[in-house]
Formats: sequence, structure tokens, C-alpha cells
Amino acid sequence: MQLIFDPAKSGKRMNIVYFVSGSGTNYREIVKRDPGHNYFVFTNRPGCGGVEIARENGHEVIELRHISYLRTARQKYGPGNVPRNCPERIKYEQDIAGLVESKIGKRPDLICLAGYDQWLTDWMVNRYFPIMLNVHPGDTTKGYDGLYWIPSAKAIIGGDTALRSTLFIVDKGEDTGPVLVQSNPLDIISTLKEIDEKDNGGLTDKLHHINEFIKNSNVRTFEDFTTKADKSLSASMEHICHLLQNELKVKGDWQIYPFAVHDLIAKGRVGIEGRKVYIDGREMPEYGWRMNLKTQI
Repeated sequence: MQLIFDPAKSGKRMNIVYFVSGSGTNYREIVKRDPGHNYFVFTNRPGCGGVEIARENGHEVIELRHISYLRTARQKYGPGNVPRNCPERIKYEQDIAGLVESKIGKRPDLICLAGYDQWLTDWMVNRYFPIMLNVHPGDTTKGYDGLYWIPSAKAIIGGDTALRSTLFIVDKGEDTGPVLVQSNPLDIISTLKEIDEKDNGGLTDKLHHINEFIKNSNVRTFEDFTTKADKSLSASMEHICHLLQNELKVKGDWQIYPFAVHDLIAKGRVGIEGRKVYIDGREMPEYGWRMNLKTQI
């Protein structure tokens, strides 16, 4: 079993690199929990909100735009069709790794993807597995993948009554890496009722209509729903799921990411062997460490 980080060998201060392309709120919440490590921020979008937070925090910012690297690839393969492991993407990531490791003077102890919008290649995963983490607003063990509001929609279609965020070690798949931590369950109905009380949006009634449609139309997958639902019902689903995922970000992502980094990894509590995750020497189930009121600090 390999520890992801061993403070007995490396010291208590970790070199943590955040990859950000947007607001940087996950990065902000992790740092807020413990400012005492060596933090660096890499971005492919120099004007993003995460860069502003980094500069306010006094953290080193490493910038490298992806556009010039992918321009020829988009011409070659067509917009939206650039392969994940094409030479242009690999070259870009090799240059990122060179910049980051030159700045730190060695490989980072941990890489946290914090709203990074570029597809990672196998080269990057091979170089940094198992020290690269990502968070997803859905239960990856149930296959609730996808961008934006789609994971919540898949949970509703699957008949779930609650949502969970998942923090995992990045592998070569799409949100398929070994799970480290899952959040407290976010109850769907009670969350929508709380929002209704503030905004009087009739969200629980809309969810009821969605669930009735799913049942009566024998909808089993997200693709089924998008094919069979009319525009009004699809818009209701998207609106509800956006609201749910906004809540899940605060009560899920922003809880499990700082907990995993500071309370587990930085303390030398997390090990990995193949795809098996160990915490305090104990093998974790497929869903990893599930938060509860005692561990959610």
C-alpha cells in the first residue's frame, strides 16, 4: 500500500497545486480550511476568478493558455472533435508539468482539479496518479456522470431521494477513479421545499410532474428523458437540477474537498493499492469514506 502523502517523510507542509479555469471556489474553500501549506494555482484562463482569489491569497499563479496548442488540432479534427489523447493535448500537458515542477522544484505532493475545463490525457494521469483529485456533483459509483445539471437529473431518473458529491482520485476514465470521500446526502424534496419557501417557485409540484412522467413513460435513462420529454418538462428538469447542484456544491463539494485534503491526506491517513483506497489502514468500500455529522467539520 502506498500513502498518497506521508508527513513523516515529507514534512507537514504540502506542495499543493490547484488547476482552475473558473471561479476557483473549491480552491478557496480548501485553502480557507488550512492556509498553512504551500499553495500554487495553475490556470489555462488567466482572467478567471480563481486567479483573482490566488492573488488575494498571495499564492503563486502559473499560467499557460491552451488555445494555441489546440488551434491546429481543431483544424485537423474539427471543432468539438479533438481526441482526448491527441499529440497537441499531450504537448500542452507536458509543458504544464514542466512549468509547475520547475516552479516548485519537484513534483507536487497533490494536484486538486478545482473547476478545470480541459480534458486530461492518459499522459497526465500516468504521471500523477494517485496524487490528482477531482470532485463531481453526483454519485459516481452509480454512474451519475455528465456536466452541469446532468448528474442530478440522472439521480432523479434513477429514483434517488437524495444527492451526493463524490471526491475521487483521477484515472483514465470519465469520473471513474477510485472514490475517496462522498458527501452527506442532500435530500431532494426538503431542499426544494426550502427554496420554495424563499422564492415561491412551486418546485416540488414540478418535481412531482417530472416523476409522474418518468413513471408513466417508462423513462429509464437520461437519454430516454431527453427524447420523450417536451420542452416545458425538460426546462423544469434543468431548472430544478441547477438549483439542486448549487446547493450540493455548498453542502457537498465545499465540505468533502477540504476534509479530504486536510483531515485525511495531509495527515498521512490515505493509502492506495491498485484501485483500492485505504484510510487509517482500513480498506474502504466502493463509495469511500461517507461523511456524517461527526466528520463534517
